[in-house]
Amino acid sequence: MPSPFRLLPEAVRCAHCSDKRAILAELARGFASAYGLDEGMVLDALREREALGSTGFGRAVAIPHARLETIESPLAMLIHLDRDVDFDAADGIPVRLVVGLLSPSDAGAQHLHALAAISRVTRDERVLHQLFEARSEEELFAIIANSGLRDAA
Repeated sequence: MPSPFRLLPEAVRCAHCSDKRAILAELARGFASAYGLDEGMVLDALREREALGSTGFGRAVAIPHARLETIESPLAMLIHLDRDVDFDAADGIPVRLVVGLLSPSDAGAQHLHALAAISRVTRDERVLHQLFEARSEEELFAIIANSGLRDAA
């Protein structure tokens, strides 16, 4: 079964962000750098979606997501934060792991499948613990790759 989204090694980062605004900016920079997207367009789309309600998933994970007309398939980015950051999550727990998702504007079911796949992985205690404990971008990417969750880059 093919992965519901694409994740490139270049889209995995360990980062310092002081707040939600900085996290969204880091996601926009990362998507722009890894996938050749317009940083401003990505940031606007993420902010617009976040204004509808927090994408703080719970359990120290946030899944900011948005749709863009300029892409053809779902793209992901993973950020491991160096400290806990408040993200207005429903459970009130600050986030340490951020999985960004961008999908085509017309990808209704495809977008939902990608969100569900990310959710399943971040609910897996073993995988989540490994992601929290990872010490490098290479280690983070290997954990996701071994979970069978992403397209080969």
